[in-house]
Amino acid sequence: MFSRSLAVIICAAALSLSAVAEEVLDGIAAVVNGDVVTFSQVRELVAVREQTLRETLHGQELVNKVKEVRLAAINELIDRQLVLQEFQKNKFSLPDYVIDDHIASIVRGQFNGDRQAFIRTLQAQGYTIQRFRKLETDKMVVQAMRNRAVKSNALLSPSKVESFYEAHRAAYSTPEQVKLRMIVLHKDTPGAQATASELRGKIKNGDDFAKMAQMYSEDSTKDVGGDWGWIERSTLNESLSGPAFALKPGQVSKVLEVGSNYYLLYVEARKNAETKPLTGMRDDIEKQVLQADRQEAQQKWIDGLRAKAYVKIY
Repeated sequence: MFSRSLAVIICAAALSLSAVAEEVLDGIAAVVNGDVVTFSQVRELVAVREQTLRETLHGQELVNKVKEVRLAAINELIDRQLVLQEFQKNKFSLPDYVIDDHIASIVRGQFNGDRQAFIRTLQAQGYTIQRFRKLETDKMVVQAMRNRAVKSNALLSPSKVESFYEAHRAAYSTPEQVKLRMIVLHKDTPGAQATASELRGKIKNGDDFAKMAQMYSEDSTKDVGGDWGWIERSTLNESLSGPAFALKPGQVSKVLEVGSNYYLLYVEARKNAETKPLTGMRDDIEKQVLQADRQEAQQKWIDGLRAKAYVKIY
């Protein structure tokens, strides 16, 4: 059994893509300087994504999304071709042994070292080893060229890290939470309000809230003693969240009439809102900022290649 990652790569061309019935089997999707991007290359790149779209979308929404995905694929292939051309222009080369080692690592990691199983899988999906090798080589070249275009000794100023932290403070924060139990009685249950008041009195006098919930509550959490676990304010509507978060641990609310139900709320524990300090997040933030900077620099490099190239999309 081969891994999902390689299966996605090698089965893409085999998937049926029939969203546009009149589409020709192949043709020119774009021209990049003297090279051509074909429709078959586009279909190969988007096959898995389009298959997913067909399972979830229909009609005009599907047609529009397929067009969007294909246009994005064409631009991705244009960028790839520009990078490959730059590689050739600079007379760079990728030694055969590097490619051999890469293919061997795929065979070891995804086919338990069984090269024949690897080749049979390729053949079953309409790929030759030469075609697969070319695809992998191109990917390695593109990645190497992108990395070459970015300075590896980039340094981050403390102010840049601090600015990122402030802009994304919510991602490093945990909101106030309470561990909540709830008893729910439907209004149309005879004597519901009186029962709720009686239960509140028993609980205030020491009866166990969870046992009362198991015996009397009429919602889906009855069997677990009305346990809602740890919740944030946004979990409940305002009519319930306000009273819940006003309770101290061990307190039960008054009988609350909300919609078609009566509620009793009980807070077992609470956690205050907390924001992780920058000192503990600095290394993680530096990695994120450096990665974003690398992506931005790579895109600027690609944009520069495009500016000097002849590119036409059909």
